[in-house]
Amino acid sequence: MSELKYKLLALDMDGTLLNDNHEITQETAKWIQIAIRRGVHVCLSTGRAVYHAMPYAVQLALETPMVTVNGSEVWKAPHELHMRHLMDPSLIRKMYEIGEKYNSWYWAYSVEELFNRDRWTDDLEGREWLKFGFTTEDDEIRHQIMMELQEMGGLQMTNSSPVNIEVNPANVSKATGVAEVCKLLGIDMSEVVAVGDSLNDLAVIEAVGLGVAMGNAQEQVKQAADMIIGSNNEDGIAHLIREHILKGE
Repeated sequence: MSELKYKLLALDMDGTLLNDNHEITQETAKWIQIAIRRGVHVCLSTGRAVYHAMPYAVQLALETPMVTVNGSEVWKAPHELHMRHLMDPSLIRKMYEIGEKYNSWYWAYSVEELFNRDRWTDDLEGREWLKFGFTTEDDEIRHQIMMELQEMGGLQMTNSSPVNIEVNPANVSKATGVAEVCKLLGIDMSEVVAVGDSLNDLAVIEAVGLGVAMGNAQEQVKQAADMIIGSNNEDGIAHLIREHILKGE
């Protein structure tokens, strides 16, 4: 059996690995298991916190590293933390105030739990913060929020859907997370396939050997990708593994 060109498959979850019902289809799960048996490392690379990603890692019986919260956390194995980038609570407070100012939906991941506009906390300094997000269907309000975030500085802005803004510490992304996973596994970024659909996948799609956009991906992601596959509702991941990774093209 010839050695495969790609050693690591880094998978975004929402809109990529998961269909619109937030499920991994049987076909996709089957081909992920085949890839693992052939020696491919499969890594979840998600904007979700580990406690919202872990059930899917368990479902797939993954024992490889994980990138969570858009790269703010890298896990050596599903329950073994390798590194974590925290946000200053003062930045969280400013973003909370921006969310209130524009009457936008907002949320924030702490290390322990998810907070949002309906369930906020007064103890910002007593918690460790990973990510903040805004959601609004109003393009103008989203633009105004983005302008204020850019003025703050020290932040990395992406999205996981066209109507939200996801905020991480500066210079933290799925690309930095996957690069760290490569160090742990002793492989090169050129040996990685990364798949995604949103702007929080853009950096890693551009940084790896084969950057792949889902058929349902945002246009900017499609333009940056080396390849576009079927949508998250069409078992695009299964096709990618079968036709491109295991054939060693």
